Amino acid sequence: MKKFFSTRAIIGASIFASALATAAFAVDPVVFAPAVYPMGEVNQGDVKHFVLKGANVSGKTINLETVMCQGTGCSNFKYPTSVANNSAIVVEFDMDFSGMEGPVNATVVLVGTDGKPYTANLEGMVKAPIFFGEKMFDAGYYAAGESREWTFYVWETDKKARPDLALSDESAKDFSIKTKNVKVKVDENGKITEGGKIPALKVTLSTKGMSREGWELKQKSLRKIVSFKSKKFPKATPEVLIIGYWK
Repeated sequence: MKKFFSTRAIIGASIFASALATAAFAVDPVVFAPAVYPMGEVNQGDVKHFVLKGANVSGKTINLETVMCQGTGCSNFKYPTSVANNSAIVVEFDMDFSGMEGPVNATVVLVGTDGKPYTANLEGMVKAPIFFGEKMFDAGYYAAGESREWTFYVWETDKKARPDLALSDESAKDFSIKTKNVKVKVDENGKITEGGKIPALKVTLSTKGMSREGWELKQKSLRKIVSFKSKKFPKATPEVLIIGYWK
């Protein structure tokens, strides 16, 4: 497990010196230190504030048009619009870890007014409180209105208690669930069987007909996220994915 480093504990001057020391080996004219920012372990659904510190070692002033994230829930960016050569640069933002689980690799992209991108990389681990024995289910070749059913097991990640689980309001429009209290065991190959010591739910997810409304008729692949909610873990975003092909 990676140690979590507080951004408040990093001294700006040392970051700047470290960035300059590595400039000779850097491909990117904007150098951040550390090269990969350690976000540490965070809980699913948390919103964290991050501060990235580095330096402009391009040999010229860099004017920034915008800053964004690739594929992550980032918002509230704060950044300088102009950074002189050999000057420090600080980028702040919030990251929403809803919908994330397991290892996370994020890239922050600084876009210059000339269109050139400058990147900063982050990595961390998102801990989900609820574990799904399976996360993806095949609907096969599916025609709108057909029934389908899938069964799987769910337990709390720490294996100490049985989770509470219900469909989100949005997913309840197309799906329904039935749950049964069980105890399971998981062998070294990941096979799940009942009769163990882990308190779990046996979940039967069913649909009487997923709607094709909102899908382009020419689109053949089916990708449907089914989301759940938990009173015990209100910030968690447990979900599974239904895949298939429209007939």
